[in-house]
Amino acid sequence: MKLDDVLIKLGEFGLYQKYLYLMICFTAIYPGIYALMSVIFLTAPDHRCKIPGLDNDTYDIHSTYQQNLVNNYIPPPLDGDTHDYDQCHLYSIDYNNVTFYNSNRPINASRTECKEWVYSESVFKETFTSKFNIVCGDKYMTSFIKSLFFVGKLVGAIIFGNLSDGFGRKVAFYIGLVAMFGLTFGMSWSPSYIVLGIILAAIGAATQGVYPVGFVLGVELVGPSKRKYAGMVISFFFSLGLMFVAGVGYFARHWFYINIICSVPAAVFICYWWLIPESPRWLINKQRYAEVNTIIQKAAKVNKVKIEKNLFKKGTETETTAPPGRMWHLFSTKVMLFRTLVILYNWCIVSMIYYGLSLNAGNLGGDFYLNLFLSGLVEIPANTMVLVLLDRAGRKKVYCLSMILGGCACASTIIPILIGEKENQVIITILAMIGKFGATAAFNTIYFYSAELFPTVVRNAGMGASSCAARIGGIVSPYIADSAILIGGMVGKVFPLGVFGILAISAGLSSLYLPETLNRALPETIEDGKQFGRSASLSKEKYETKENTENLPPCYDNNGYVPQKEMTKL
Repeated sequence: MKLDDVLIKLGEFGLYQKYLYLMICFTAIYPGIYALMSVIFLTAPDHRCKIPGLDNDTYDIHSTYQQNLVNNYIPPPLDGDTHDYDQCHLYSIDYNNVTFYNSNRPINASRTECKEWVYSESVFKETFTSKFNIVCGDKYMTSFIKSLFFVGKLVGAIIFGNLSDGFGRKVAFYIGLVAMFGLTFGMSWSPSYIVLGIILAAIGAATQGVYPVGFVLGVELVGPSKRKYAGMVISFFFSLGLMFVAGVGYFARHWFYINIICSVPAAVFICYWWLIPESPRWLINKQRYAEVNTIIQKAAKVNKVKIEKNLFKKGTETETTAPPGRMWHLFSTKVMLFRTLVILYNWCIVSMIYYGLSLNAGNLGGDFYLNLFLSGLVEIPANTMVLVLLDRAGRKKVYCLSMILGGCACASTIIPILIGEKENQVIITILAMIGKFGATAAFNTIYFYSAELFPTVVRNAGMGASSCAARIGGIVSPYIADSAILIGGMVGKVFPLGVFGILAISAGLSSLYLPETLNRALPETIEDGKQFGRSASLSKEKYETKENTENLPPCYDNNGYVPQKEMTKL
Protein backbone atom coordinates (compact mmCIF):
# COMPACT_ATOMS: atom_id res chain seq x y z
CA MET A 1 0.00 0.00 0.00
CA LYS A 2 1.19 3.49 -0.82
CA LEU A 3 1.65 5.97 1.99
CA ASP A 4 -0.52 8.55 0.20
CA ASP A 5 -3.41 6.05 0.23
CA VAL A 6 -2.91 5.61 3.98
CA LEU A 7 -2.84 9.37 4.55
CA ILE A 8 -6.13 9.79 2.70
CA LYS A 9 -7.78 7.25 5.02
CA LEU A 10 -5.99 8.68 8.02
CA GLY A 11 -6.96 12.25 7.21
CA GLU A 12 -4.73 14.25 4.91
CA PHE A 13 -4.48 17.09 7.39
CA GLY A 14 -6.01 15.70 10.54
CA LEU A 15 -5.53 16.90 14.10
CA TYR A 16 -2.26 14.99 14.43
CA GLN A 17 -0.76 16.60 11.34
CA LYS A 18 -2.05 20.04 12.31
CA TYR A 19 -0.41 19.77 15.70
CA LEU A 20 2.95 18.74 14.24
CA TYR A 21 2.81 21.15 11.31
CA LEU A 22 2.07 24.13 13.58
CA MET A 23 5.02 23.23 15.79
CA ILE A 24 7.28 23.14 12.74
CA CYS A 25 5.88 26.43 11.45
CA PHE A 26 6.85 28.16 14.70
CA THR A 27 10.48 27.27 14.06
CA ALA A 28 10.31 29.13 10.72
CA ILE A 29 10.02 32.39 12.70
CA TYR A 30 13.56 31.83 13.93
CA PRO A 31 15.33 31.95 10.52
CA GLY A 32 13.11 34.92 9.63
CA ILE A 33 14.42 36.83 12.64
CA TYR A 34 18.06 36.19 11.81
CA ALA A 35 17.65 36.89 8.12
CA LEU A 36 17.49 40.57 9.19
CA MET A 37 19.49 40.54 12.42
CA SER A 38 22.64 41.67 10.61
CA VAL A 39 20.80 44.86 9.61
CA ILE A 40 20.46 45.73 13.29
CA PHE A 41 23.89 44.49 14.36
CA LEU A 42 25.78 46.20 11.55
CA THR A 43 23.89 49.46 11.10
CA ALA A 44 26.17 52.46 11.47
CA PRO A 45 24.28 55.20 13.35
CA ASP A 46 24.96 58.79 12.35
CA HIS A 47 28.41 59.63 13.68
CA ARG A 48 31.26 62.11 13.68
CA CYS A 49 34.77 62.27 15.07
CA LYS A 50 35.12 62.72 18.80
CA ILE A 51 36.37 66.16 19.85
CA PRO A 52 39.97 65.84 21.13
CA GLY A 53 40.19 66.41 24.88
CA LEU A 54 36.42 66.43 25.39
CA ASP A 55 35.91 63.22 27.34
CA ASN A 56 32.13 63.58 27.68
CA ASP A 57 31.56 64.44 24.03
CA THR A 58 28.27 63.21 22.55
CA TYR A 59 26.79 63.31 19.08
CA ASP A 60 23.91 65.49 20.24
CA ILE A 61 24.79 69.07 21.06
CA HIS A 62 24.06 70.05 24.67
CA SER A 63 25.71 73.44 25.03
CA THR A 64 27.03 76.44 23.11
CA TYR A 65 30.55 75.51 24.19
CA GLN A 66 30.20 72.05 22.66
CA GLN A 67 28.72 73.53 19.48
CA ASN A 68 31.70 75.86 19.11
CA LEU A 69 34.12 72.96 19.53
CA VAL A 70 32.23 70.98 16.89
CA ASN A 71 32.47 73.94 14.53
CA ASN A 72 36.20 74.21 15.29
CA TYR A 73 37.08 70.58 14.80
CA ILE A 74 34.48 68.89 12.57
CA PRO A 75 34.45 69.67 8.83
CA PRO A 76 31.11 70.09 7.07
CA PRO A 77 29.93 67.22 4.88
CA LEU A 78 31.19 67.02 1.32
CA ASP A 79 28.98 68.16 -1.55
CA GLY A 80 26.21 65.64 -2.13
CA ASP A 81 26.65 64.08 1.31
CA THR A 82 23.36 64.07 3.21
CA HIS A 83 24.88 63.69 6.70
CA ASP A 84 25.17 66.52 9.21
CA TYR A 85 28.96 66.27 9.50
CA ASP A 86 31.99 64.80 7.84
CA GLN A 87 31.93 61.39 9.47
CA CYS A 88 35.58 60.42 9.20
CA HIS A 89 37.76 63.54 9.50
CA LEU A 90 38.52 66.37 11.87
CA TYR A 91 40.57 69.52 11.60
CA SER A 92 44.10 69.46 12.95
CA ILE A 93 44.21 72.76 14.84
CA ASP A 94 47.08 74.70 16.39
CA TYR A 95 45.29 77.34 18.46
CA ASN A 96 48.43 79.47 18.50
CA ASN A 97 48.39 79.79 14.73
CA VAL A 98 44.86 79.53 13.37
CA THR A 99 42.21 81.88 12.02
CA PHE A 100 38.47 81.11 12.09
CA TYR A 101 35.56 82.05 9.87
CA ASN A 102 32.54 83.68 11.48
CA SER A 103 31.05 80.22 11.89
CA ASN A 104 34.14 79.16 13.85
CA ARG A 105 35.43 77.10 10.92
CA PRO A 106 39.24 77.18 10.79
CA ILE A 107 40.97 78.66 7.73
CA ASN A 108 43.55 76.50 5.95
CA ALA A 109 43.45 73.81 8.64
CA SER A 110 44.38 70.34 7.45
CA ARG A 111 41.99 67.40 7.70
CA THR A 112 43.10 64.21 9.43
CA GLU A 113 41.40 60.87 9.86
CA CYS A 114 40.11 60.30 13.35
CA LYS A 115 40.39 57.19 15.52
CA GLU A 116 37.47 57.82 17.89
CA TRP A 117 33.86 58.58 17.15
CA VAL A 118 30.61 59.57 18.84
CA TYR A 119 27.30 58.19 17.63
CA SER A 120 23.72 59.34 17.48
CA GLU A 121 21.38 57.46 19.80
CA SER A 122 18.17 58.51 18.06
CA VAL A 123 17.67 55.07 16.48
CA PHE A 124 19.94 52.75 18.49
CA LYS A 125 21.54 53.07 21.88
CA GLU A 126 24.30 50.88 20.49
CA THR A 127 24.97 48.56 17.55
CA PHE A 128 27.83 46.15 17.05
CA THR A 129 29.18 48.58 14.47
CA SER A 130 29.20 51.53 16.88
CA LYS A 131 30.68 49.47 19.73
CA PHE A 132 33.66 48.32 17.65
CA ASN A 133 33.84 51.40 15.38
CA ILE A 134 33.43 49.54 12.09
CA VAL A 135 33.09 52.80 10.17
CA CYS A 136 34.98 54.99 7.73
CA GLY A 137 38.00 53.01 6.50
CA ASP A 138 36.50 49.77 7.83
CA LYS A 139 32.91 50.32 6.69
CA TYR A 140 33.27 47.87 3.80
CA MET A 141 33.60 45.14 6.45
CA THR A 142 29.91 45.37 7.31
CA SER A 143 28.91 44.26 3.82
CA PHE A 144 31.48 41.48 3.94
CA ILE A 145 30.19 40.19 7.27
CA LYS A 146 26.61 40.23 5.97
CA SER A 147 27.66 38.27 2.90
CA LEU A 148 29.23 35.60 5.12
CA PHE A 149 25.73 34.76 6.34
CA PHE A 150 24.82 33.72 2.79
CA VAL A 151 28.09 31.86 2.34
CA GLY A 152 27.04 29.90 5.40
CA LYS A 153 23.66 29.20 3.82
CA LEU A 154 25.37 27.72 0.78
CA VAL A 155 27.56 25.46 2.91
CA GLY A 156 24.64 24.59 5.19
CA ALA A 157 22.46 23.55 2.26
CA ILE A 158 25.07 20.97 1.30
CA ILE A 159 25.70 19.75 4.85
CA PHE A 160 22.10 19.51 6.01
CA GLY A 161 20.88 18.22 2.66
CA ASN A 162 23.16 15.21 2.94
CA LEU A 163 22.55 14.89 6.68
CA SER A 164 18.78 14.90 6.18
CA ASP A 165 18.85 12.30 3.43
CA GLY A 166 21.39 10.09 5.20
CA PHE A 167 20.39 10.25 8.86
CA GLY A 168 16.82 11.52 8.75
CA ARG A 169 14.81 14.74 8.70
CA LYS A 170 14.35 14.69 12.46
CA VAL A 171 18.08 14.42 13.19
CA ALA A 172 19.03 17.21 10.76
CA PHE A 173 16.15 19.40 11.93
CA TYR A 174 17.06 19.02 15.59
CA ILE A 175 20.76 19.62 15.02
CA GLY A 176 19.86 22.79 13.11
CA LEU A 177 17.63 24.03 15.94
CA VAL A 178 20.13 23.34 18.71
CA ALA A 179 23.05 24.75 16.72
CA MET A 180 21.12 27.87 15.83
CA PHE A 181 20.05 28.45 19.44
CA GLY A 182 23.59 28.10 20.75
CA LEU A 183 25.09 30.27 18.02
CA THR A 184 22.53 33.07 18.19
CA PHE A 185 22.67 33.26 21.98
CA GLY A 186 26.46 33.15 22.07
CA MET A 187 26.73 35.80 19.35
CA SER A 188 25.91 38.44 21.95
CA TRP A 189 29.42 38.04 23.38
CA SER A 190 31.35 38.31 20.12
CA PRO A 191 34.65 40.05 20.96
CA SER A 192 35.35 41.30 17.43
CA TYR A 193 33.83 41.61 14.00
CA ILE A 194 35.95 38.68 12.82
CA VAL A 195 34.32 36.41 15.39
CA LEU A 196 30.92 37.89 14.54
CA GLY A 197 31.43 37.09 10.85
CA ILE A 198 32.35 33.49 11.63
CA ILE A 199 29.30 33.08 13.89
CA LEU A 200 26.98 34.65 11.32
CA ALA A 201 28.27 32.23 8.68
CA ALA A 202 27.59 29.34 11.08
CA ILE A 203 24.10 30.71 11.80
CA GLY A 204 23.46 30.91 8.05
CA ALA A 205 24.42 27.24 7.78
CA ALA A 206 22.19 26.32 10.74
CA THR A 207 19.18 28.03 9.17
CA GLN A 208 19.40 25.47 6.37
CA GLY A 209 18.84 22.77 8.95
CA VAL A 210 15.82 24.59 10.36
CA TYR A 211 13.80 26.06 7.50
CA PRO A 212 14.32 23.77 4.47
CA VAL A 213 14.47 20.58 6.55
CA GLY A 214 11.46 21.69 8.61
CA PHE A 215 9.71 22.54 5.35
CA VAL A 216 10.22 19.02 4.05
CA LEU A 217 9.38 17.38 7.37
CA GLY A 218 6.11 19.31 7.61
CA VAL A 219 5.06 18.72 4.01
CA GLU A 220 5.87 15.00 4.08
CA LEU A 221 3.44 14.53 6.97
CA VAL A 222 0.35 15.67 5.04
CA GLY A 223 -1.69 14.12 2.25
CA PRO A 224 -1.28 14.86 -1.48
CA SER A 225 -4.07 17.43 -1.82
CA LYS A 226 -2.70 19.54 1.06
CA ARG A 227 0.98 19.65 0.20
CA LYS A 228 0.89 22.81 -1.88
CA TYR A 229 -0.76 24.69 0.99
CA ALA A 230 1.57 23.20 3.57
CA GLY A 231 4.52 24.28 1.43
CA MET A 232 3.24 27.85 1.25
CA VAL A 233 1.83 28.49 4.73
CA ILE A 234 5.20 28.03 6.42
CA SER A 235 6.42 31.09 4.48
CA PHE A 236 3.98 33.24 6.46
CA PHE A 237 5.78 32.34 9.68
CA PHE A 238 9.13 33.29 8.15
CA SER A 239 7.60 36.70 7.43
CA LEU A 240 6.39 36.95 11.03
CA GLY A 241 10.03 36.60 12.06
CA LEU A 242 10.96 39.64 9.96
CA MET A 243 8.24 41.66 11.67
CA PHE A 244 9.10 40.35 15.12
CA VAL A 245 12.72 41.51 15.02
CA ALA A 246 11.56 44.99 13.97
CA GLY A 247 9.21 45.16 16.95
CA VAL A 248 11.85 43.96 19.41
CA GLY A 249 14.34 46.43 17.99
CA TYR A 250 11.91 49.32 18.41
CA PHE A 251 11.56 48.68 22.14
CA ALA A 252 15.05 47.40 23.05
CA ARG A 253 17.22 49.74 20.90
CA HIS A 254 20.46 47.95 21.88
CA TRP A 255 21.96 45.18 19.75
CA PHE A 256 22.87 43.02 22.77
CA TYR A 257 19.41 43.04 24.32
CA ILE A 258 17.67 42.68 20.96
CA ASN A 259 19.65 39.51 20.30
CA ILE A 260 19.06 38.08 23.77
CA ILE A 261 15.30 38.69 23.53
CA CYS A 262 15.17 37.05 20.08
CA SER A 263 17.39 34.05 20.84
CA VAL A 264 16.35 32.94 24.34
CA PRO A 265 12.76 31.84 23.48
CA ALA A 266 14.22 29.36 20.99
CA ALA A 267 15.33 27.24 23.95
CA VAL A 268 11.78 25.84 23.84
CA PHE A 269 12.66 24.08 20.58
CA ILE A 270 15.08 21.79 22.42
CA CYS A 271 12.10 19.73 23.59
CA TYR A 272 11.09 19.04 19.97
CA TRP A 273 13.16 15.86 19.90
CA TRP A 274 10.50 14.19 22.05
CA LEU A 275 7.51 15.80 20.32
CA ILE A 276 8.13 15.53 16.56
CA PRO A 277 8.49 12.12 14.87
CA GLU A 278 10.66 11.19 11.92
CA SER A 279 9.21 11.60 8.45
CA PRO A 280 7.28 8.43 7.53
CA ARG A 281 8.37 8.86 3.92
CA TRP A 282 12.03 8.88 4.87
CA LEU A 283 11.52 5.83 7.09
CA ILE A 284 9.83 4.00 4.21
CA ASN A 285 12.67 4.94 1.90
CA LYS A 286 15.06 3.39 4.48
CA GLN A 287 12.74 0.36 4.92
CA ARG A 288 12.21 1.05 8.63
CA TYR A 289 8.61 -0.11 8.50
CA ALA A 290 8.08 -0.84 12.21
CA GLU A 291 8.62 2.84 13.05
CA VAL A 292 6.29 3.87 10.22
CA ASN A 293 3.52 1.66 11.59
CA THR A 294 3.97 3.11 15.08
CA ILE A 295 3.64 6.68 13.78
CA ILE A 296 0.55 5.79 11.72
CA GLN A 297 -1.17 4.17 14.70
CA LYS A 298 -0.42 7.18 16.88
CA ALA A 299 -1.80 9.51 14.21
CA ALA A 300 -4.91 7.35 13.83
CA LYS A 301 -5.53 7.54 17.57
CA VAL A 302 -5.24 11.35 17.63
CA ASN A 303 -7.32 11.73 14.44
CA LYS A 304 -9.89 9.26 15.85
CA VAL A 305 -9.87 6.91 12.89
CA LYS A 306 -9.17 3.20 12.64
CA ILE A 307 -6.25 2.04 10.53
CA GLU A 308 -5.17 -1.56 10.04
CA LYS A 309 -2.03 -2.40 11.97
CA ASN A 310 1.27 -3.31 10.33
CA LEU A 311 0.34 -1.88 6.94
CA PHE A 312 3.95 -1.64 5.91
CA LYS A 313 6.13 -4.70 5.87
CA LYS A 314 9.39 -5.53 4.24
CA GLY A 315 8.86 -6.51 0.63
CA THR A 316 5.37 -5.01 0.36
CA GLU A 317 6.27 -1.36 -0.17
CA THR A 318 6.92 -0.48 -3.80
CA GLU A 319 8.22 3.06 -3.38
CA THR A 320 11.74 3.38 -4.70
CA THR A 321 14.05 6.29 -5.02
CA ALA A 322 14.11 7.77 -8.50
CA PRO A 323 17.53 7.51 -10.13
CA PRO A 324 19.36 10.83 -9.92
CA GLY A 325 20.48 12.71 -13.00
CA ARG A 326 23.86 14.29 -13.59
CA MET A 327 24.62 18.00 -13.64
CA TRP A 328 25.93 17.91 -17.22
CA HIS A 329 22.53 16.69 -18.45
CA LEU A 330 21.21 20.19 -17.77
CA PHE A 331 23.43 21.48 -20.57
CA SER A 332 23.31 18.48 -22.91
CA THR A 333 21.15 20.11 -25.63
CA LYS A 334 20.65 23.65 -26.89
CA VAL A 335 17.14 23.75 -25.48
CA MET A 336 18.21 22.48 -22.06
CA LEU A 337 21.26 24.74 -22.03
CA PHE A 338 19.29 27.89 -22.77
CA ARG A 339 16.45 26.98 -20.41
CA THR A 340 18.83 26.11 -17.59
CA LEU A 341 20.77 29.36 -17.96
CA VAL A 342 17.55 31.38 -17.86
CA ILE A 343 16.36 29.53 -14.76
CA LEU A 344 19.70 29.94 -12.97
CA TYR A 345 19.83 33.63 -13.85
CA ASN A 346 16.36 34.13 -12.43
CA TRP A 347 17.19 32.24 -9.23
CA CYS A 348 20.28 34.40 -8.76
CA ILE A 349 18.44 37.67 -9.36
CA VAL A 350 15.28 36.91 -7.38
CA SER A 351 17.37 35.85 -4.36
CA MET A 352 19.60 38.90 -4.71
CA ILE A 353 16.62 41.24 -4.86
CA TYR A 354 14.62 39.55 -2.10
CA TYR A 355 17.46 39.65 0.41
CA GLY A 356 18.85 42.91 -0.91
CA LEU A 357 15.55 44.73 -0.40
CA SER A 358 15.28 43.23 3.09
CA LEU A 359 18.78 44.44 3.96
CA ASN A 360 18.17 47.81 2.31
CA ALA A 361 15.04 48.51 4.38
CA GLY A 362 17.18 50.22 7.02
CA ASN A 363 18.73 52.54 4.40
CA LEU A 364 15.48 53.92 3.00
CA GLY A 365 15.30 56.90 5.31
CA GLY A 366 12.33 57.69 7.50
CA ASP A 367 11.55 55.47 10.48
CA PHE A 368 14.09 52.63 10.60
CA TYR A 369 11.89 50.18 12.51
CA LEU A 370 8.77 50.93 10.53
CA ASN A 371 10.63 50.16 7.31
CA LEU A 372 11.85 46.84 8.70
CA PHE A 373 8.35 45.96 9.89
CA LEU A 374 6.77 46.84 6.55
CA SER A 375 9.43 44.78 4.78
CA GLY A 376 8.07 41.73 6.59
CA LEU A 377 4.42 42.72 6.54
CA VAL A 378 4.30 43.11 2.76
CA GLU A 379 5.26 39.45 2.41
CA ILE A 380 1.91 38.34 3.85
CA PRO A 381 -0.21 39.60 0.91
CA ALA A 382 2.53 38.51 -1.52
CA ASN A 383 2.42 34.93 -0.22
CA THR A 384 -1.37 35.01 -0.26
CA MET A 385 -1.44 36.19 -3.86
CA VAL A 386 0.81 33.35 -4.97
CA LEU A 387 -1.29 30.81 -3.08
CA VAL A 388 -4.45 32.05 -4.81
CA LEU A 389 -3.15 32.66 -8.35
CA LEU A 390 -0.53 29.95 -8.88
CA ASP A 391 -3.02 27.33 -10.09
CA ARG A 392 -5.32 29.86 -11.73
CA ALA A 393 -3.21 32.31 -13.72
CA GLY A 394 -0.23 30.00 -14.19
CA ARG A 395 3.35 29.96 -12.94
CA LYS A 396 4.82 31.94 -15.82
CA LYS A 397 2.39 34.85 -15.60
CA VAL A 398 2.61 35.12 -11.81
CA TYR A 399 6.41 35.02 -11.83
CA CYS A 400 6.96 37.35 -14.78
CA LEU A 401 4.46 39.97 -13.64
CA SER A 402 5.75 39.83 -10.05
CA MET A 403 9.32 40.48 -11.15
CA ILE A 404 8.40 43.27 -13.55
CA LEU A 405 6.11 44.89 -10.97
CA GLY A 406 8.83 44.75 -8.34
CA GLY A 407 11.49 45.94 -10.76
CA CYS A 408 9.47 48.90 -12.02
CA ALA A 409 8.67 49.92 -8.44
CA CYS A 410 12.34 49.79 -7.41
CA ALA A 411 13.54 51.69 -10.47
CA SER A 412 10.83 54.32 -9.98
CA THR A 413 12.31 55.32 -6.60
CA ILE A 414 15.11 57.11 -8.45
CA ILE A 415 12.80 59.99 -9.40
CA PRO A 416 11.45 60.93 -5.93
CA ILE A 417 14.94 60.51 -4.42
CA LEU A 418 16.45 62.95 -6.91
CA ILE A 419 13.56 65.41 -6.58
CA GLY A 420 13.73 65.47 -2.81
CA GLU A 421 14.38 62.50 -0.55
CA LYS A 422 12.94 63.95 2.65
CA GLU A 423 9.88 65.48 0.97
CA ASN A 424 9.05 62.25 -0.86
CA GLN A 425 9.96 59.77 1.87
CA VAL A 426 6.49 58.20 1.96
CA ILE A 427 6.48 57.66 -1.82
CA ILE A 428 9.97 56.15 -1.72
CA THR A 429 8.99 53.74 1.05
CA ILE A 430 5.79 52.69 -0.73
CA LEU A 431 7.66 52.00 -3.97
CA ALA A 432 10.35 50.03 -2.14
CA MET A 433 7.69 47.92 -0.41
CA ILE A 434 5.97 47.22 -3.74
CA GLY A 435 9.38 46.05 -4.93
CA LYS A 436 9.64 43.72 -1.93
CA PHE A 437 6.09 42.49 -2.61
CA GLY A 438 7.06 41.54 -6.16
CA ALA A 439 10.34 39.90 -5.08
CA THR A 440 8.59 37.83 -2.41
CA ALA A 441 5.87 36.65 -4.80
CA ALA A 442 8.48 35.82 -7.43
CA PHE A 443 10.68 33.91 -4.96
CA ASN A 444 7.77 31.73 -3.88
CA THR A 445 6.71 31.13 -7.48
CA ILE A 446 10.06 30.28 -9.02
CA TYR A 447 10.53 27.41 -6.59
CA PHE A 448 7.47 25.62 -7.97
CA TYR A 449 7.99 26.84 -11.53
CA SER A 450 11.59 25.77 -12.02
CA ALA A 451 11.04 22.38 -10.37
CA GLU A 452 8.32 21.71 -12.93
CA LEU A 453 10.53 22.79 -15.83
CA PHE A 454 13.39 20.41 -15.05
CA PRO A 455 12.82 16.86 -16.32
CA THR A 456 12.43 14.23 -13.63
CA VAL A 457 15.80 12.61 -14.33
CA VAL A 458 17.66 15.87 -13.67
CA ARG A 459 15.26 17.58 -11.28
CA ASN A 460 17.49 17.08 -8.24
CA ALA A 461 20.53 18.32 -10.15
CA GLY A 462 18.57 21.29 -11.48
CA MET A 463 17.28 22.34 -8.09
CA GLY A 464 20.73 21.90 -6.60
CA ALA A 465 22.20 24.18 -9.28
CA SER A 466 19.38 26.64 -8.65
CA SER A 467 20.25 26.65 -4.96
CA CYS A 468 23.85 27.56 -5.77
CA ALA A 469 22.68 30.37 -8.06
CA ALA A 470 20.38 31.68 -5.32
CA ARG A 471 23.19 31.65 -2.77
CA ILE A 472 25.44 33.60 -5.15
CA GLY A 473 22.71 36.21 -5.44
CA GLY A 474 22.43 36.31 -1.66
CA ILE A 475 26.19 36.76 -1.21
CA VAL A 476 26.19 39.73 -3.61
CA SER A 477 23.05 41.36 -2.18
CA PRO A 478 24.66 43.04 0.89
CA TYR A 479 27.16 44.88 -1.30
CA ILE A 480 24.40 46.32 -3.47
CA ALA A 481 22.17 47.11 -0.48
CA ASP A 482 25.05 48.88 1.31
CA SER A 483 26.25 50.74 -1.77
CA ALA A 484 24.43 53.81 -0.47
CA ILE A 485 26.96 53.87 2.37
CA LEU A 486 29.96 52.74 0.34
CA ILE A 487 29.38 55.17 -2.56
CA GLY A 488 27.84 58.05 -0.62
CA GLY A 489 25.99 61.11 -1.90
CA MET A 490 22.90 61.09 -4.12
CA VAL A 491 24.43 58.49 -6.43
CA GLY A 492 24.68 56.12 -3.51
CA LYS A 493 21.07 56.82 -2.54
CA VAL A 494 19.63 55.85 -5.93
CA PHE A 495 22.08 53.08 -6.79
CA PRO A 496 20.73 50.09 -4.77
CA LEU A 497 17.08 50.32 -5.76
CA GLY A 498 18.01 51.31 -9.30
CA VAL A 499 20.18 48.21 -9.74
CA PHE A 500 17.57 45.97 -8.15
CA GLY A 501 14.92 47.42 -10.45
CA ILE A 502 16.89 46.92 -13.66
CA LEU A 503 17.91 43.38 -12.73
CA ALA A 504 14.36 42.42 -11.74
CA ILE A 505 12.91 43.66 -15.01
CA SER A 506 15.59 41.85 -17.03
CA ALA A 507 14.94 38.60 -15.15
CA GLY A 508 11.18 38.95 -15.54
CA LEU A 509 11.50 39.50 -19.28
CA SER A 510 13.90 36.57 -19.66
CA SER A 511 11.29 34.27 -18.09
CA LEU A 512 9.05 34.90 -21.11
CA TYR A 513 11.28 32.45 -22.98
CA LEU A 514 10.29 29.67 -20.57
CA PRO A 515 7.22 27.51 -21.25
CA GLU A 516 4.14 27.49 -19.02
CA THR A 517 3.77 24.40 -16.82
CA LEU A 518 0.24 24.78 -15.48
CA ASN A 519 -1.94 21.81 -16.45
CA ARG A 520 0.92 20.25 -18.40
CA ALA A 521 2.38 16.79 -17.86
CA LEU A 522 5.82 17.30 -16.34
CA PRO A 523 8.80 16.29 -18.49
CA GLU A 524 10.35 13.03 -17.36
CA THR A 525 13.28 12.48 -19.72
CA ILE A 526 15.76 14.78 -21.45
CA GLU A 527 13.86 14.23 -24.68
CA ASP A 528 10.65 15.33 -22.91
CA GLY A 529 12.50 18.41 -21.75
CA LYS A 530 13.54 19.24 -25.32
CA GLN A 531 9.96 18.97 -26.57
CA PHE A 532 8.32 20.54 -23.51
CA GLY A 533 6.60 23.79 -24.38
CA ARG A 534 6.87 23.38 -28.15
CA SER A 535 3.30 22.13 -28.45
CA ALA A 536 0.28 23.25 -26.48
CA SER A 537 -1.44 19.90 -26.90
CA LEU A 538 -0.96 16.96 -24.59
CA SER A 539 -1.85 13.34 -24.97
CA LYS A 540 -4.88 12.27 -22.98
CA GLU A 541 -2.81 9.76 -21.07
CA LYS A 542 -0.22 12.28 -19.96
CA TYR A 543 -2.82 14.88 -19.04
CA GLU A 544 -4.66 12.37 -16.87
CA THR A 545 -1.38 11.58 -15.14
CA LYS A 546 -0.91 15.29 -14.49
CA GLU A 547 -4.45 15.65 -13.13
CA ASN A 548 -3.84 12.84 -10.66
CA THR A 549 -0.72 14.51 -9.26
CA GLU A 550 -1.41 18.22 -9.70
CA ASN A 551 -1.78 18.82 -5.98
CA LEU A 552 1.71 17.52 -5.28
CA PRO A 553 4.52 20.05 -5.01
CA PRO A 554 6.24 19.82 -8.37
CA CYS A 555 9.51 18.37 -7.11
CA TYR A 556 7.81 15.46 -5.39
CA ASP A 557 8.75 12.35 -7.26
CA ASN A 558 8.68 8.85 -5.80
CA ASN A 559 5.13 9.13 -4.47
CA GLY A 560 5.84 12.12 -2.27
CA TYR A 561 9.34 11.31 -1.02
CA VAL A 562 11.50 14.42 -1.22
CA PRO A 563 15.25 14.21 -1.66
CA GLN A 564 16.25 16.93 0.80
CA LYS A 565 19.20 18.08 -1.29
CA GLU A 566 16.86 19.85 -3.70
CA MET A 567 14.83 21.76 -1.09
CA THR A 568 16.39 25.20 -1.39
CA LYS A 569 13.67 27.77 -0.82
CA LEU A 570 14.88 30.57 1.44
